[in-house]
Amino acid sequence: MLVFEAKLQGTDGQYRAMDEALRTARFVRNSCLKYWMDNQGIGRYDLNKYCKVLADNPEFPWVKKLNSMARQSMAERAWSAIAKFFDNCQKHLPGKKGYPRFKKHQTRASVEYKTSGWKLTSDRRSITFTDGFEAGTFKLWGTRDLHYYQIEQIKRVRVVRRADGYYAQFCLNVERKELREPTFKTIGLDVGLTHFYSDSDGTTIENPRHLRKSEKSLKRLSRRMSRTKLGSNNRAKLRNKLARKHLKVSRQRKDFAVKLARCVVQSNDLVAYEDLKVKNMVRNRHLAKSISDAAWTQFRSWVEYFGKVFGVVTVAVPPHYTSQNCSNCGKVVKKALSVRTHICTQCGHTQDRDWNAARNILEKGLRTVGHTGTSVRLRSPSVVEVNASGETDQYLGEETPPSKSTRGKRKPKE
Repeated sequence: MLVFEAKLQGTDGQYRAMDEALRTARFVRNSCLKYWMDNQGIGRYDLNKYCKVLADNPEFPWVKKLNSMARQSMAERAWSAIAKFFDNCQKHLPGKKGYPRFKKHQTRASVEYKTSGWKLTSDRRSITFTDGFEAGTFKLWGTRDLHYYQIEQIKRVRVVRRADGYYAQFCLNVERKELREPTFKTIGLDVGLTHFYSDSDGTTIENPRHLRKSEKSLKRLSRRMSRTKLGSNNRAKLRNKLARKHLKVSRQRKDFAVKLARCVVQSNDLVAYEDLKVKNMVRNRHLAKSISDAAWTQFRSWVEYFGKVFGVVTVAVPPHYTSQNCSNCGKVVKKALSVRTHICTQCGHTQDRDWNAARNILEKGLRTVGHTGTSVRLRSPSVVEVNASGETDQYLGEETPPSKSTRGKRKPKE
Protein backbone atom coordinates (compact mmCIF):
# COMPACT_ATOMS: atom_id res chain seq x y z
CA MET A 1 0.00 0.00 0.00
CA LEU A 2 1.39 3.36 -1.06
CA VAL A 3 0.17 6.74 0.18
CA PHE A 4 0.68 9.81 -2.00
CA GLU A 5 -0.06 13.24 -0.59
CA ALA A 6 -0.92 16.51 -2.33
CA LYS A 7 -1.99 19.88 -0.97
CA LEU A 8 -5.48 21.15 -1.80
CA GLN A 9 -5.82 24.67 -3.19
CA GLY A 10 -9.27 26.25 -3.16
CA THR A 11 -11.28 29.24 -2.00
CA ASP A 12 -12.34 30.21 1.51
CA GLY A 13 -15.86 28.98 0.80
CA GLN A 14 -14.53 25.58 -0.24
CA TYR A 15 -12.45 25.37 2.91
CA ARG A 16 -15.51 26.18 5.04
CA ALA A 17 -17.45 23.40 3.27
CA MET A 18 -14.59 21.00 3.96
CA ASP A 19 -14.62 22.06 7.61
CA GLU A 20 -18.30 21.09 7.75
CA ALA A 21 -17.46 17.66 6.32
CA LEU A 22 -14.70 17.17 8.91
CA ARG A 23 -17.01 18.27 11.71
CA THR A 24 -19.71 15.83 10.54
CA ALA A 25 -17.20 12.99 10.32
CA ARG A 26 -16.15 13.64 13.92
CA PHE A 27 -19.82 13.67 14.97
CA VAL A 28 -20.41 10.28 13.32
CA ARG A 29 -17.37 8.79 15.00
CA ASN A 30 -18.38 10.07 18.44
CA SER A 31 -21.99 8.94 17.94
CA CYS A 32 -20.87 5.41 17.06
CA LEU A 33 -18.69 5.34 20.14
CA LYS A 34 -21.59 6.52 22.31
CA TYR A 35 -23.82 3.83 20.77
CA TRP A 36 -21.26 1.18 21.72
CA MET A 37 -21.07 2.49 25.29
CA ASP A 38 -24.85 2.35 25.70
CA ASN A 39 -25.29 -1.12 24.14
CA GLN A 40 -23.11 -3.96 25.36
CA GLY A 41 -22.13 -6.79 23.05
CA ILE A 42 -22.43 -5.00 19.70
CA GLY A 43 -19.84 -5.46 16.97
CA ARG A 44 -18.34 -3.56 14.07
CA TYR A 45 -21.19 -4.41 11.69
CA ASP A 46 -23.70 -2.98 14.15
CA LEU A 47 -21.77 0.30 14.07
CA ASN A 48 -21.93 0.32 10.26
CA LYS A 49 -25.70 -0.16 10.43
CA TYR A 50 -25.97 2.64 12.96
CA CYS A 51 -24.49 5.05 10.39
CA LYS A 52 -27.63 4.54 8.31
CA VAL A 53 -29.77 5.26 11.37
CA LEU A 54 -27.90 8.52 11.95
CA ALA A 55 -28.36 9.56 8.32
CA ASP A 56 -32.13 8.94 8.44
CA ASN A 57 -32.59 10.72 11.77
CA PRO A 58 -34.43 14.05 11.19
CA GLU A 59 -32.65 15.59 14.19
CA PHE A 60 -29.32 15.43 12.34
CA PRO A 61 -30.02 16.46 8.73
CA TRP A 62 -26.38 17.35 8.09
CA VAL A 63 -25.23 13.73 8.55
CA LYS A 64 -26.88 12.69 5.29
CA LYS A 65 -24.73 15.17 3.38
CA LEU A 66 -21.64 13.13 4.17
CA ASN A 67 -20.89 10.31 1.76
CA SER A 68 -22.15 6.91 2.93
CA MET A 69 -18.71 5.28 2.61
CA ALA A 70 -17.16 8.16 4.54
CA ARG A 71 -19.65 7.51 7.34
CA GLN A 72 -18.66 3.84 7.36
CA SER A 73 -15.00 4.82 7.51
CA MET A 74 -15.64 6.84 10.66
CA ALA A 75 -17.50 3.88 12.17
CA GLU A 76 -14.46 1.74 11.38
CA ARG A 77 -12.25 4.23 13.19
CA ALA A 78 -14.47 4.02 16.26
CA TRP A 79 -14.32 0.23 16.16
CA SER A 80 -10.52 0.37 15.74
CA ALA A 81 -10.24 2.25 19.06
CA ILE A 82 -12.60 -0.26 20.70
CA ALA A 83 -10.68 -3.27 19.36
CA LYS A 84 -7.39 -1.81 20.58
CA PHE A 85 -8.87 -1.38 24.05
CA PHE A 86 -10.06 -5.01 24.09
CA ASP A 87 -6.66 -6.21 22.88
CA ASN A 88 -4.85 -4.33 25.67
CA CYS A 89 -7.22 -5.85 28.23
CA GLN A 90 -6.60 -9.37 26.95
CA LYS A 91 -2.84 -8.82 27.07
CA HIS A 92 -3.15 -7.60 30.70
CA LEU A 93 -0.97 -4.58 30.06
CA PRO A 94 -0.04 -2.67 33.22
CA GLY A 95 -1.57 0.74 33.78
CA LYS A 96 -4.33 2.27 31.69
CA LYS A 97 -5.75 0.14 28.89
CA GLY A 98 -6.69 2.98 26.53
CA TYR A 99 -10.46 3.20 26.97
CA PRO A 100 -11.92 4.88 23.82
CA ARG A 101 -12.56 8.59 24.19
CA PHE A 102 -14.56 11.14 22.25
CA LYS A 103 -12.75 13.32 19.74
CA LYS A 104 -12.96 17.05 20.34
CA HIS A 105 -12.44 19.93 17.94
CA GLN A 106 -8.78 20.32 17.03
CA THR A 107 -6.64 21.72 14.26
CA ARG A 108 -5.71 18.31 12.89
CA ALA A 109 -8.73 16.41 11.60
CA SER A 110 -9.47 14.06 8.71
CA VAL A 111 -12.27 12.40 6.78
CA GLU A 112 -11.81 9.32 4.61
CA TYR A 113 -13.64 8.52 1.38
CA LYS A 114 -13.46 5.08 -0.20
CA THR A 115 -14.39 4.57 -3.86
CA SER A 116 -17.13 7.18 -4.08
CA GLY A 117 -17.60 10.80 -3.07
CA TRP A 118 -14.63 12.04 -5.12
CA LYS A 119 -13.60 12.29 -8.75
CA LEU A 120 -10.26 13.06 -10.40
CA THR A 121 -10.03 15.14 -13.54
CA SER A 122 -8.57 13.70 -16.75
CA ASP A 123 -5.21 15.41 -16.21
CA ARG A 124 -5.03 14.12 -12.58
CA ARG A 125 -4.26 17.66 -11.39
CA SER A 126 -7.58 18.40 -9.68
CA ILE A 127 -10.06 16.52 -7.50
CA THR A 128 -13.79 17.14 -7.07
CA PHE A 129 -15.73 16.10 -3.97
CA THR A 130 -19.28 15.12 -4.92
CA ASP A 131 -20.97 14.63 -1.55
CA GLY A 132 -23.71 16.82 -0.12
CA PHE A 133 -21.36 19.50 1.23
CA GLU A 134 -20.50 20.57 -2.35
CA ALA A 135 -16.93 21.52 -1.58
CA GLY A 136 -16.25 21.61 -5.32
CA THR A 137 -12.99 21.18 -7.23
CA PHE A 138 -9.59 21.62 -5.58
CA LYS A 139 -6.28 21.92 -7.36
CA LEU A 140 -3.66 19.36 -6.33
CA TRP A 141 -0.17 20.60 -5.49
CA GLY A 142 2.45 17.91 -5.07
CA THR A 143 5.43 16.12 -6.58
CA ARG A 144 3.73 12.74 -7.04
CA ASP A 145 2.32 11.92 -10.48
CA LEU A 146 -0.89 9.87 -10.41
CA HIS A 147 -0.72 9.12 -14.17
CA TYR A 148 1.31 5.99 -13.49
CA TYR A 149 -1.62 4.34 -11.68
CA GLN A 150 -5.16 3.39 -12.61
CA ILE A 151 -8.20 4.86 -10.87
CA GLU A 152 -9.15 1.36 -9.72
CA GLN A 153 -5.91 1.17 -7.75
CA ILE A 154 -6.91 4.16 -5.58
CA LYS A 155 -8.77 2.48 -2.74
CA ARG A 156 -9.22 5.46 -0.42
CA VAL A 157 -8.88 9.23 -0.49
CA ARG A 158 -8.26 10.88 2.87
CA VAL A 159 -8.63 14.62 3.44
CA VAL A 160 -6.40 15.87 6.28
CA ARG A 161 -6.52 19.32 7.83
CA ARG A 162 -3.30 20.63 9.31
CA ALA A 163 -2.12 23.97 10.61
CA ASP A 164 -0.83 25.03 7.20
CA GLY A 165 -3.75 23.89 5.04
CA TYR A 166 -5.67 20.92 3.66
CA TYR A 167 -4.12 17.82 2.12
CA ALA A 168 -5.43 14.88 0.10
CA GLN A 169 -3.88 11.46 0.67
CA PHE A 170 -4.34 8.79 -2.00
CA CYS A 171 -4.07 5.20 -0.73
CA LEU A 172 -2.93 3.02 -3.65
CA ASN A 173 -3.16 -0.74 -3.73
CA VAL A 174 0.40 -1.17 -5.01
CA GLU A 175 3.19 -3.35 -3.64
CA ARG A 176 6.49 -1.51 -3.55
CA LYS A 177 9.60 -3.54 -4.32
CA GLU A 178 12.96 -2.13 -5.34
CA LEU A 179 16.12 -3.89 -6.49
CA ARG A 180 19.53 -3.19 -5.05
CA GLU A 181 23.08 -4.41 -5.41
CA PRO A 182 24.18 -6.62 -2.50
CA THR A 183 26.92 -5.06 -0.38
CA PHE A 184 27.84 -8.15 1.71
CA LYS A 185 27.93 -5.92 4.80
CA THR A 186 26.23 -6.21 8.17
CA ILE A 187 25.76 -3.49 10.75
CA GLY A 188 24.62 -3.09 14.33
CA LEU A 189 23.08 0.17 15.59
CA ASP A 190 23.13 1.53 19.13
CA VAL A 191 20.92 4.62 19.45
CA GLY A 192 21.65 7.26 22.06
CA LEU A 193 21.29 10.90 23.02
CA THR A 194 24.87 12.14 22.66
CA HIS A 195 24.95 10.67 19.15
CA PHE A 196 21.81 9.63 17.31
CA TYR A 197 23.41 6.24 16.75
CA SER A 198 26.80 4.55 16.78
CA ASP A 199 27.27 1.58 14.48
CA SER A 200 29.47 -1.48 14.75
CA ASP A 201 32.04 0.06 12.36
CA GLY A 202 32.68 2.97 14.72
CA THR A 203 30.73 5.56 12.70
CA THR A 204 28.59 8.01 14.64
CA ILE A 205 25.69 10.21 13.48
CA GLU A 206 25.11 13.42 15.38
CA ASN A 207 21.76 13.93 17.11
CA PRO A 208 19.98 16.77 15.23
CA ARG A 209 17.90 17.87 18.26
CA HIS A 210 15.21 19.59 16.20
CA LEU A 211 13.00 20.44 19.17
CA ARG A 212 15.87 21.86 21.24
CA LYS A 213 16.92 24.15 18.40
CA SER A 214 13.36 25.49 17.98
CA GLU A 215 12.55 25.66 21.68
CA LYS A 216 13.38 29.36 22.02
CA SER A 217 10.93 30.45 19.31
CA LEU A 218 8.29 28.01 20.59
CA LYS A 219 8.48 29.49 24.08
CA ARG A 220 8.27 33.01 22.70
CA LEU A 221 5.13 32.21 20.70
CA SER A 222 3.59 30.43 23.70
CA ARG A 223 4.12 33.49 25.90
CA ARG A 224 2.61 35.79 23.28
CA MET A 225 -0.44 33.57 22.93
CA SER A 226 -0.94 33.37 26.70
CA ARG A 227 -1.29 37.18 26.86
CA THR A 228 -4.13 37.33 24.33
CA LYS A 229 -7.81 37.28 25.18
CA LEU A 230 -9.70 34.00 25.03
CA GLY A 231 -11.78 33.71 21.87
CA SER A 232 -10.14 36.69 20.13
CA ASN A 233 -8.82 36.73 16.57
CA ASN A 234 -5.31 37.51 17.78
CA ARG A 235 -5.30 34.36 19.89
CA ALA A 236 -6.43 32.29 16.90
CA LYS A 237 -3.65 33.76 14.74
CA LEU A 238 -0.96 33.08 17.32
CA ARG A 239 -2.30 29.59 17.94
CA ASN A 240 -1.96 28.89 14.22
CA LYS A 241 1.62 30.25 14.21
CA LEU A 242 2.50 28.03 17.16
CA ALA A 243 0.93 25.00 15.48
CA ARG A 244 2.86 25.70 12.27
CA LYS A 245 6.11 25.81 14.22
CA HIS A 246 5.38 22.46 15.88
CA LEU A 247 4.43 21.06 12.48
CA LYS A 248 7.77 22.16 11.03
CA VAL A 249 9.65 20.44 13.86
CA SER A 250 7.76 17.20 13.31
CA ARG A 251 8.46 17.35 9.57
CA GLN A 252 12.17 17.94 10.18
CA ARG A 253 12.26 14.94 12.49
CA LYS A 254 10.48 12.72 9.96
CA ASP A 255 12.67 13.86 7.07
CA PHE A 256 15.81 13.05 9.04
CA ALA A 257 14.51 9.60 10.02
CA VAL A 258 13.42 8.67 6.48
CA LYS A 259 16.65 9.70 4.75
CA LEU A 260 18.90 8.11 7.37
CA ALA A 261 16.93 4.84 7.47
CA ARG A 262 17.00 4.52 3.69
CA CYS A 263 20.76 5.12 3.62
CA VAL A 264 21.38 2.50 6.33
CA VAL A 265 19.23 -0.15 4.65
CA GLN A 266 20.64 0.39 1.16
CA SER A 267 24.24 0.17 2.44
CA ASN A 268 23.90 -3.17 4.26
CA ASP A 269 22.49 -6.66 3.83
CA LEU A 270 21.60 -7.02 7.53
CA VAL A 271 20.70 -4.35 10.08
CA ALA A 272 20.53 -5.20 13.79
CA TYR A 273 19.16 -2.79 16.40
CA GLU A 274 17.87 -2.83 19.96
CA ASP A 275 14.27 -3.69 20.76
CA LEU A 276 13.83 -0.70 23.09
CA LYS A 277 10.67 -0.04 25.09
CA VAL A 278 10.57 3.71 24.52
CA LYS A 279 7.19 4.00 26.21
CA ASN A 280 8.81 2.95 29.49
CA MET A 281 11.96 5.01 28.94
CA VAL A 282 10.10 8.33 28.64
CA ARG A 283 8.88 7.92 32.22
CA ASN A 284 12.24 9.35 33.27
CA ARG A 285 11.34 13.03 33.71
CA HIS A 286 14.96 14.09 33.22
CA LEU A 287 15.35 12.48 29.80
CA ALA A 288 11.78 12.33 28.49
CA LYS A 289 12.04 15.41 26.25
CA SER A 290 15.38 14.38 24.77
CA ILE A 291 14.19 10.82 24.09
CA SER A 292 11.01 12.05 22.42
CA ASP A 293 12.98 14.53 20.33
CA ALA A 294 15.32 11.78 19.10
CA ALA A 295 12.35 9.77 17.71
CA TRP A 296 13.96 6.33 17.95
CA THR A 297 10.67 4.54 17.32
CA GLN A 298 10.05 6.49 14.12
CA PHE A 299 13.55 5.69 12.88
CA ARG A 300 13.05 2.00 13.65
CA SER A 301 9.71 1.94 11.81
CA TRP A 302 11.30 3.37 8.68
CA VAL A 303 14.23 0.93 8.89
CA GLU A 304 11.78 -1.97 8.99
CA TYR A 305 9.76 -0.48 6.13
CA PHE A 306 12.75 0.00 3.85
CA GLY A 307 13.95 -3.47 4.85
CA LYS A 308 10.77 -4.91 3.30
CA VAL A 309 11.09 -2.69 0.23
CA PHE A 310 14.72 -3.55 -0.55
CA GLY A 311 14.71 -7.12 0.77
CA VAL A 312 17.15 -6.47 3.60
CA VAL A 313 17.11 -8.42 6.87
CA THR A 314 16.26 -6.26 9.90
CA VAL A 315 16.63 -7.84 13.33
CA ALA A 316 15.51 -6.40 16.69
CA VAL A 317 17.57 -7.89 19.53
CA PRO A 318 17.00 -7.67 23.31
CA PRO A 319 18.89 -4.70 24.78
CA HIS A 320 19.98 -6.52 27.93
CA TYR A 321 23.69 -6.21 28.75
CA THR A 322 24.63 -4.82 25.35
CA SER A 323 26.46 -1.95 27.06
CA GLN A 324 27.87 -4.03 29.93
CA ASN A 325 29.34 -7.01 28.06
CA CYS A 326 32.77 -6.79 26.51
CA SER A 327 32.61 -7.19 22.73
CA ASN A 328 36.09 -8.77 22.73
CA CYS A 329 35.89 -11.45 25.43
CA GLY A 330 32.27 -11.36 26.62
CA LYS A 331 32.98 -10.52 30.28
CA VAL A 332 30.37 -8.42 32.09
CA VAL A 333 31.85 -5.05 33.06
CA LYS A 334 29.44 -3.05 35.21
CA LYS A 335 29.45 0.67 34.46
CA ALA A 336 27.22 3.63 35.21
CA LEU A 337 25.48 5.65 32.51
CA SER A 338 27.97 8.48 32.99
CA VAL A 339 30.92 6.23 32.09
CA ARG A 340 31.37 6.67 28.33
CA THR A 341 34.43 4.42 27.83
CA HIS A 342 34.41 0.62 28.07
CA ILE A 343 37.51 -0.82 29.77
CA CYS A 344 37.52 -4.59 30.22
CA THR A 345 39.16 -5.79 33.44
CA GLN A 346 39.85 -9.24 31.99
CA CYS A 347 41.33 -8.69 28.53
CA GLY A 348 42.10 -4.97 28.80
CA HIS A 349 39.99 -4.09 25.74
CA THR A 350 39.31 -0.33 25.62
CA GLN A 351 36.62 1.13 23.37
CA ASP A 352 33.93 3.76 23.26
CA ARG A 353 30.87 2.61 25.20
CA ASP A 354 28.41 3.00 22.29
CA TRP A 355 30.76 1.38 19.78
CA ASN A 356 31.16 -1.60 22.09
CA ALA A 357 27.38 -1.85 22.45
CA ALA A 358 26.88 -1.70 18.67
CA ARG A 359 29.28 -4.63 18.19
CA ASN A 360 27.37 -6.65 20.79
CA ILE A 361 24.07 -5.80 19.05
CA LEU A 362 25.43 -7.02 15.71
CA GLU A 363 26.67 -10.25 17.28
CA LYS A 364 23.27 -10.86 18.85
CA GLY A 365 21.56 -10.11 15.55
CA LEU A 366 23.72 -12.58 13.67
CA ARG A 367 23.07 -15.26 16.31
CA THR A 368 19.33 -14.60 16.17
CA VAL A 369 19.17 -14.88 12.38
CA GLY A 370 21.18 -18.09 12.38
CA HIS A 371 19.10 -19.59 15.22
CA THR A 372 15.73 -18.98 13.51
CA GLY A 373 16.92 -20.49 10.24
CA THR A 374 16.70 -17.24 8.33
CA SER A 375 19.39 -16.75 5.74
CA VAL A 376 20.30 -14.22 3.09
CA ARG A 377 20.80 -15.95 -0.23
CA LEU A 378 22.15 -14.07 -3.22
CA ARG A 379 20.24 -15.42 -6.19
CA SER A 380 21.25 -12.75 -8.66
CA PRO A 381 23.61 -9.78 -8.62
CA SER A 382 20.71 -7.38 -8.06
CA VAL A 383 18.30 -9.20 -5.76
CA VAL A 384 18.66 -10.13 -2.09
CA GLU A 385 16.14 -12.80 -1.07
CA VAL A 386 15.25 -13.60 2.52
CA ASN A 387 13.91 -17.08 3.22
CA ALA A 388 12.71 -18.63 6.47
CA SER A 389 12.08 -22.31 6.10
CA GLY A 390 8.57 -23.26 7.16
CA GLU A 391 7.86 -19.91 8.84
CA THR A 392 6.11 -16.68 8.00
CA ASP A 393 8.61 -14.21 6.60
CA GLN A 394 8.48 -11.26 8.97
CA TYR A 395 10.77 -9.13 6.79
CA LEU A 396 8.87 -9.29 3.50
CA GLY A 397 5.45 -9.28 5.14
CA GLU A 398 4.22 -12.30 3.20
CA GLU A 399 4.31 -16.05 3.45
CA THR A 400 7.33 -17.75 1.94
CA PRO A 401 6.42 -20.08 -0.95
CA PRO A 402 6.71 -23.77 -0.02
CA SER A 403 9.98 -25.44 -0.88
CA LYS A 404 10.18 -28.09 -3.58
CA SER A 405 9.95 -31.69 -2.58
CA THR A 406 13.27 -33.47 -2.07
CA ARG A 407 11.83 -36.82 -3.23
CA GLY A 408 13.23 -37.90 -6.57
CA LYS A 409 11.16 -38.51 -9.67
CA ARG A 410 9.41 -41.81 -10.05
CA LYS A 411 11.28 -44.24 -12.31
CA PRO A 412 9.56 -45.03 -15.60
CA LYS A 413 8.00 -48.44 -15.94
CA GLU A 414 9.97 -50.96 -17.91
